[in-house]
Amino acid sequence: MGKSQQTFSKSEKEKKRLKKREDKRKKMEARKLEKEENGSDGIPIAYVDHNGNLTDTPPDPSMKVKVKAKNIVLGVPPKEESDEEFDPVRNGKVSFYDSSKGFGFIIDTETNEKHFTHVSGIIDEIMENDKVTFELEKGQRGMNAVKVKRA
Repeated sequence: MGKSQQTFSKSEKEKKRLKKREDKRKKMEARKLEKEENGSDGIPIAYVDHNGNLTDTPPDPSMKVKVKAKNIVLGVPPKEESDEEFDPVRNGKVSFYDSSKGFGFIIDTETNEKHFTHVSGIIDEIMENDKVTFELEKGQRGMNAVKVKRA
């Protein structure tokens, strides 16, 4: 006598599939009934007002702002030239310096930020607690003090 090809898991999968189909049909009928009762056409339309907020009323045409195409800037806007000159030379105090290893740290007197300095960026001989002037340069791990001179 031959064994049935229908296993337990196959019959369970078939039951789940049929139940899903029935649930979907019931939801569709419920939506149809709700539409008939409320007289709604479905999803309401949302408008954006002149401030960028979502509303259910159309925007007022008198509040419309006209923008000329030549006023639209694509990309980064050009930098405006400022009247004041930026002085790259800063003042600071050497908080740590190891001459045998050739590096140290300088604390900026204005911002109290610590900046790394290397022997290649030092002009005068410096020691700890010396007052110095320096310029900043972008390094691998942040801003580095270069052109370091004793003040």
